[in-house]
Amino acid sequence: MLNSMLSAILMYSRIPVPRPEWNEKNRRFSLCFFPLVGAVIGALVMGWRYICDVLETGDILYAAGAVGITVLITGGIHLDGFCDTCDARASWGDREKKLKILTDSHIGAFAAIKLGLYLILYTAVFTELRDVSAAAVVCVGYVLSRSLSGLAAVTFRAAKKEGSLHSFTAPADKKATAAVLVTVSVLAAAAMAVIAPAVGAAASVGALLTLLYYRHMAYKEFGGITGDLAGWFLQVCELVLAASAALTYRLMEVM
Repeated sequence: MLNSMLSAILMYSRIPVPRPEWNEKNRRFSLCFFPLVGAVIGALVMGWRYICDVLETGDILYAAGAVGITVLITGGIHLDGFCDTCDARASWGDREKKLKILTDSHIGAFAAIKLGLYLILYTAVFTELRDVSAAAVVCVGYVLSRSLSGLAAVTFRAAKKEGSLHSFTAPADKKATAAVLVTVSVLAAAAMAVIAPAVGAAASVGALLTLLYYRHMAYKEFGGITGDLAGWFLQVCELVLAASAALTYRLMEVM
């Protein structure tokens, strides 16, 4: 179990941990620990919020730092998938062409534009999350988004039998992993609802709707999911979750 946890942390973050032997046995339960990376990110973002409150910094610095933490801890691995997916979808090609574009390591114009837009929107949303309860909901959301991503990885159809996602799903104990991730998802959503009922519920619904759209889009356009598509989902899910929380909080403020 320890090696499975270390394998997940090494793959999906830049958190310094001992490097286990890279083999299928050590990756059997790795996806069960994927949400742990989200817990670390959430804790750091909340810590950053506390520092900003103590120093009485502006909303822009707080928001930029929060978004920066999510990128620095993950090393941008999910943003890379987001960019590749944006380029593939923008090609309007057939399924085979889109899958081929996903393997291209170069960033295209459409990906660059959408990456810039994504970071602007995410930063803007965080400027509306200075309320401690709304911010806490989003921070727990990092656990929920990764639980849903891991759950999709072991239950959704794969577009191909190779790549980074396949290296984790092929040796995985899918039933056990799915059971763990469903449990973590439910617990995360429950925690969000306890912290702020309306805001937490809205954020959870936003995440679930994003998951449903992810499945529809991936099956229709790519024939299944890949590692890049999983990265795209995680980034979009985090943005939708945060935006849902911020919008609901603001609506409650003015009503």
